[in-house]
Parts: sequence; structure tokens; C-alpha cells
Amino acid sequence: MRLLLVEDDDSIAASLVGPLTEAGFDVTRTATGAGAIELQDVLGPDVILLDLGLPDTDGYEVCRRIRATSSVPIIVVTARSDEFDRVLGLELGADDYMVKPLGTRELVARIRAVLRRAAPASAPGGEGETMHPDGMLEVGALRVDRRTHRVHLGDEPLALTPKEFDLLAFLAEDPGAVRTRTEILERVWDANWFGPTKTVDAHVAALRRKLGDPAWIESVRGVGFRLEAPGVASR
Repeated sequence: MRLLLVEDDDSIAASLVGPLTEAGFDVTRTATGAGAIELQDVLGPDVILLDLGLPDTDGYEVCRRIRATSSVPIIVVTARSDEFDRVLGLELGADDYMVKPLGTRELVARIRAVLRRAAPASAPGGEGETMHPDGMLEVGALRVDRRTHRVHLGDEPLALTPKEFDLLAFLAEDPGAVRTRTEILERVWDANWFGPTKTVDAHVAALRRKLGDPAWIESVRGVGFRLEAPGVASR
């Protein structure tokens, strides 16, 4: 599995190459945006880890240029933690966004999750779910497009806030599976989130209103939430 690491800081790059290699990835590292664009064409990596603070060009521009010609999964790895930066990265086509400092086990898990989402549509999925190679998730009539950050229910587009989109996409990764509030907070908000877990409930309530049927998202008492198309039996 070929991984392209775009990181200008030698010490950070060194701390990542070892664990990623041990996890089974064939890692190639470059320190510049120009190198990233060139190696994307030459290597054809399976996944890219992209820093934003590069010496020759901003990582956002690198993401935009790669995404214009390729659907390769891109995970932004950066010290920029503002929500604006997260949203911009996702809107430009990043598949995930992680803030430094990194836990290598979580990083490997995120990489594998992104690769699963990018698997061909013929790969096994949940009941009622179709996974397309361009990152589209389908659950019944619901379509969640991570690449373009758009959601459609049937033919109707849904206007979601960035957090509502991230929450819906996370639930749609494995329809029928129960996601705990802790899992949701760590993936959709931040692993170091110290705010109230009720923020999850508030966002779920907003999604139910926009989906037009509360049956889309079921509350599992004392555990969390699951997403399923209404009328589909839980697994």
C-alpha cells in the first residue's frame, strides 16, 4: 500500500515514517508542494498525508490541484485547528483532517478508514449501503458525497452545517451500526473535546429535522445513535 507523506518538518516526518512502515505502508516522503504534485503523478499513491504549512506553496493549493485530476484519498495533517481551516480542507476535497500532535495508532486507524471508504462499490457494505470509489456514501435514498461536501435525499439537496455534514457522514460510514457519543465526539469534534456530550444530541436533532423523518437516526438508550433508511431492519 503506497503512502505519500508531504511534510516539511524533518523531525515530524521521521516520527511518522517508522510507525507507518511498521503498519505495512510503503512510505515516500516529500517536503514540498511541488514534490507532492510530481510524486502523485509518478507514484500513483493509494493515500496521501498532506501538511498545510509547506515552504513553497500552501497545502490547500496542493490539495486542490491533486483533487482536480485524482480521487486518491487525502488526509490533511496540520497544526491548524480552527474550524475554518477544517471546513476549507474538506471543501477542497480532503477526505479527513487531523490536528498535530498526532497519535500514530489513531493516524493508522484513520488511514485505514479512509481507504475502506474509497474501496470499490463492489466491496462488501452494510445493508442498504453502496460505497463508490469517489467517496460517495449511499444509504437508501440518502447520498453523502465527502469529496464535494454535498448531501442529497432523493433529488433534493440538503443544506447542512459543517458539523452536521461530518456527523451524518460518520454515521453513514456503517449504517445500522451504533456509534457511541464518545466515538462521535472523537471523530466529528476532537479527540480532546471537553465540552458536553449533549452537543451530539443537539446536532442529531437538527439532522432529523432536515432529513424530514426522525426514523433516519435512531437513539439507542444509554449508548448512542445509528443511521438507517426508514423501514430497514437493524442488523
